Amino acid sequence: MTSIDKQLIQLRAEVPFEQGGQRLDQVAAQLFGDYSRSRLSGWIKDGRLTVDGAVARPRDIVHAGSLLVLEAEQEAQGEWVAQNIALNIVYEDEHLLVIDKPAGLVVHPAAGHADGTLLNALLHHVPDIVNVPRAGIVHRLDKDTTGLMVVAKTLQAQTALVEQLQKRSVSRIYECVCIGVITAGGTIDAPIGRSSSQRQRMAVTDGGKPAVTHYRVLERYRSHTHVRVKLETGRTHQIRVHMSHVGYPLVGDPLYAGRFRIPPAASQTLVQSLKTFPRQALHARFLELEHPASGQRMKWESPLPEDLVWLLTLLRQDREAFVG
Repeated sequence: MTSIDKQLIQLRAEVPFEQGGQRLDQVAAQLFGDYSRSRLSGWIKDGRLTVDGAVARPRDIVHAGSLLVLEAEQEAQGEWVAQNIALNIVYEDEHLLVIDKPAGLVVHPAAGHADGTLLNALLHHVPDIVNVPRAGIVHRLDKDTTGLMVVAKTLQAQTALVEQLQKRSVSRIYECVCIGVITAGGTIDAPIGRSSSQRQRMAVTDGGKPAVTHYRVLERYRSHTHVRVKLETGRTHQIRVHMSHVGYPLVGDPLYAGRFRIPPAASQTLVQSLKTFPRQALHARFLELEHPASGQRMKWESPLPEDLVWLLTLLRQDREAFVG
């Protein structure tokens, strides 16, 4: 198991004139902006964040000139095993890292996947990341989805990245191969929640969380479409559920693709490739965000993996064989 010393946090700040008369948790969030308001509220309730040496409540009013002192320990966030698993690191500095995730790599330990995950690999690569919530993982990709993910290496970076995700200022663009010929791009605005009939599936449902997906056509084939998708929200299985909902499920999707379809008179090579494609044909192609420390806008691109390149090549050859 990981065994990392707790990180000691010692900070102090005087309440400026313009913030006098506000609630303690509001002032603390402004003065100690590297930490989330909920985390600061917890420290206030535990007596770790004091006002002029006295314990207060999050809702108590503080006055200009009061001294806030924070003395807390950032606890390790889980008991996980560090494992030497190779990572394809696209970018790394002291605040964050961007990885290009392969198919088959589970992001976070769960039932059936106790280890061998991205989280286990991160603990080996950056041991101190055990002190960051969820080992710095701020968004996820499904096990068999490939492509770009950002990971926070510090608590401050995690707070900043989560805030950007909540504000929808992180740009995440995917490419996928859908079953069916899509005539034009569009936007899908349909809430997603857990399926009432099959618990491992998600579904468009009235009681779900808001979910918005924008898509546009890159290339059409006889019975399939190469599509670029931009997410506004990040719901579980969002692209897979939304594209299936509008009648264009992803090739190879074991949960949402439904009935298998092939172009008429297609070559045996294409038929076999479509039948045996080993995963949902989905790749996180582009990632753009503000660096949590410098504020600089940064962006990365991941080339399509070989299995998707091969599939698109076969679909293109099939279309050209039947032109005219």
